[in-house]
Amino acid sequence: MRIGIDVGGTNTDAVLMDGTDVLAEVKTVTTRDVTAGIVGALRGLVGARDFSPAQIQAVMIGTTHFTNALVEGRRLARTAALRLALPATEGLPPMVDWPDRLRQAIGGHAYLCHGGHEFDGRQISPLDEDEIRRAASDMAAHGVRSVAISSVFSPVNAEFEQRAADIVTSVLPGVHVSLSHEIGRVGLLERENATIVNACLRDLADQIVDAIGSALLTAGISAPLYLSQNDGTLMDVEYARRYPVATFASGPTNSMRGAAFLSGLADCAVVDIGGTTTDVGILTRGFPREAATEVDIGGVRSNFRMPDVLSVGIGGGSLVHAGAEISVGPDSVGYELGTKALVFGGTMLTATDLAVAAGLADIGDARRAGRVDRELVRGGLDAIAVTVAAAVDRMRTSPEPLPVVAVGGGSILIPNKLPGSGEVNRPGHYAVANAIGAAIAQVGGEVDRIFALGAATREEVLAAAKGEAASKAIAAGARPDSVQIVEVDEVPIAYLPGNAVRVRIKAVGDLQLTADRPPCRADNAPEDPPAGPVR
Repeated sequence: MRIGIDVGGTNTDAVLMDGTDVLAEVKTVTTRDVTAGIVGALRGLVGARDFSPAQIQAVMIGTTHFTNALVEGRRLARTAALRLALPATEGLPPMVDWPDRLRQAIGGHAYLCHGGHEFDGRQISPLDEDEIRRAASDMAAHGVRSVAISSVFSPVNAEFEQRAADIVTSVLPGVHVSLSHEIGRVGLLERENATIVNACLRDLADQIVDAIGSALLTAGISAPLYLSQNDGTLMDVEYARRYPVATFASGPTNSMRGAAFLSGLADCAVVDIGGTTTDVGILTRGFPREAATEVDIGGVRSNFRMPDVLSVGIGGGSLVHAGAEISVGPDSVGYELGTKALVFGGTMLTATDLAVAAGLADIGDARRAGRVDRELVRGGLDAIAVTVAAAVDRMRTSPEPLPVVAVGGGSILIPNKLPGSGEVNRPGHYAVANAIGAAIAQVGGEVDRIFALGAATREEVLAAAKGEAASKAIAAGARPDSVQIVEVDEVPIAYLPGNAVRVRIKAVGDLQLTADRPPCRADNAPEDPPAGPVR
């Protein structure tokens, strides 16, 4: 058996699953202390189904901890950005496009040093090790706790980043180091931004992983803990400590994966209506379609993998505005829905009140919702349907009909047929599809690199890249016999010499649950600390 938990802005959902069977599900209110909400969800599962903690083989959690921290600019580590590029790139220093509030929150320390490579591996300039030592000494003087190292075309040749990390950790023992070739894709500024974001979350990642591990142990659960990534796969706790940025947008991803599992549809549009927002995404071969361009998170432009999701401000907690034209959202009561909505004794008219008044839901005090004007109820629900239908239409890339799967507790707000989109599929357990998506998630590995087709043929390059992606999936915990290639993307790069091509390959496999996999731990260090720098 396994437990899947997804922490949303309004609700924390949890499911207990045995293989493909959902044994129990609970929906609790998300608390200010998100970890406390997880504890409450675990207690709810115990109350819904009598089971022994020893029966749990794994716990999968999708969390908003790290996204919230960046957006709010809180609990971020003092971070330095070290770029290896001189004499190139001087005109646009690190964090040049960051909001001032975030730059100040992490200290804004940036250093430019010699180094970097061309796309074919040739050096821009030799690495100056003394220059890096001087930069690291200045970081120490400013109390830097985490360092983001980036180098031009490091996804092609990571040698300089790795050597710089060794030098930095020799001057600053124990400092966290994030390397850009392990996090972002080709494109220096966006990859560097993603690395800096990851670096400033490293301290928080240790705290969150420890807190969640302690919560599980308090509940008597010693099974391995995994966190959801934003590509629909899982990462173990040690990976999560190193790459917290990979959790961004894992909530919508979990919902889409859960929708695919529950509906049996691998290619469809997914409408996930929660308490605060509606997220619309597209499933392709069972996995979320990834954003093709840079993504903006908290005002920071990055290029690491993210699902292509359109969010609109409509959810169960959205406020209803009466007037010449009835509208719903985007403002919301959020996690205070249970106290501020009419049906829960509050004074604010929300989308949940509309659902109760229309007989779509039976929660709270239906008599209070019954006093709402019938025209207002009808107009509000129509406004919701039109807005959601428009969002689905914006996400389509062809005029061909696309099935729509509605999930999330708020999906009762939309009708069984959306304007211009046909029938809406609302599968069983739809309200906790996000938690189910976390529970059934697989393990993945990805390669995204520029190759020069010179001595090697196209077939040889693709075969090597597929093998590397599969190896990464297995190293992450996938069962070797279950690994398959789910995505192959190759784009010729005309402006680079040498017949260059960008190859991106993704492999996924089922999580290997065996007795010898380590249980979740509530401390910072693994059983046998690895030699060398902490990365």
